[in-house]
Amino acid sequence: MAFVTLNAKSLRHNFNYLNTLFKKKDIQWSIVSKLLCGNREYLEELLKNPIQQICDSRISNLKAIKQIQPQIETIYIRPPAKRVIKSVIQYADISMNTEIETIKLLSAEAAKNQKTHKIIIMIELGELREGIMYESFVAFFDQVFKLPNIKVVGIGANLSCLYGVLPNHDKLIQLCLYEQLIEAKFNQTIEYVSGGSSVTIPLVFDGFLPKGVNHFRVGESLFLGTDVYNNTSLKNMKTDVFLLHSEIIELIEKPMIPSGEMGTNVEGHAMEFNNDLKGRTTYRAIIDVGLLDVDEPHIMPLDSSLKIVGGSSDMFVIDLLDNPKNYKVGDLLEFRMDYMGVLRVLNSKYIEKRINR
Repeated sequence: MAFVTLNAKSLRHNFNYLNTLFKKKDIQWSIVSKLLCGNREYLEELLKNPIQQICDSRISNLKAIKQIQPQIETIYIRPPAKRVIKSVIQYADISMNTEIETIKLLSAEAAKNQKTHKIIIMIELGELREGIMYESFVAFFDQVFKLPNIKVVGIGANLSCLYGVLPNHDKLIQLCLYEQLIEAKFNQTIEYVSGGSSVTIPLVFDGFLPKGVNHFRVGESLFLGTDVYNNTSLKNMKTDVFLLHSEIIELIEKPMIPSGEMGTNVEGHAMEFNNDLKGRTTYRAIIDVGLLDVDEPHIMPLDSSLKIVGGSSDMFVIDLLDNPKNYKVGDLLEFRMDYMGVLRVLNSKYIEKRINR
């Protein structure tokens, strides 16, 4: 059975590195845990670090976090659906919102439970995912501040996740100006300007982050050491927190191109092959991971001489060329993964989860 490992030492290294960075800049940061897909053992390992806030987009994951550490502050990081309002009040100390009718429901549920629910209102800065538009900005806040049992603790923005719009100094200054406008017009104190995420970290290093941005939500850079802005790795951070291990279940020398009348494969693709390879052979390994677990472009063999040449629902085929390293059936191949690769693998019930401490 294929398995994924979490390297606890590398995770701790990345946490300490980021924690030191943000403390120097007087920035509070919240860890986005949704990558862990609610895996209790992994959450417990993560929560061994001195975390102040943790974010997730799944109520079940927030519930698991509260069961492990009831005192930790939790943030629900997508606009709540009406059907989860009760659970949001129960398991999230803070939620991110963009719809006044939803906030009214949160207000009513919080009052019913004799709670004050904190919210961060998301602002549209060009990414066209969640966020209220500038034209409705003042009127929106005017309504929110009148609601009982609701406390606005921040404004925030999302960038890069949908279309890849990058944060820059001007966009984040705009967010800071919105905060200043709200404080002045309504005589309110806004605690967080949550304009930071993994993609914003390079702006901290380069000195382009406006001082008003004081809250980050970080997942990918913590778990993968990724410089999301430049699509590379962050210096001094570990990139081996997660590794996928898959066993060779067949290894046979076979032709390099298929034979017979060609149709479409399991994904509906019509494949094309170089006829110059006709008559040539190569060693092909089959491993016990497939498309049900992860998409091929999101996993990369640690052995760069190996090439994934295709896959079906439960198997990938690896080209070993003339097998210079003498791989054999039963050997484990290791793969690094990008963010979507880790997310898919950790969400697969067919992949065993282990921790290397």
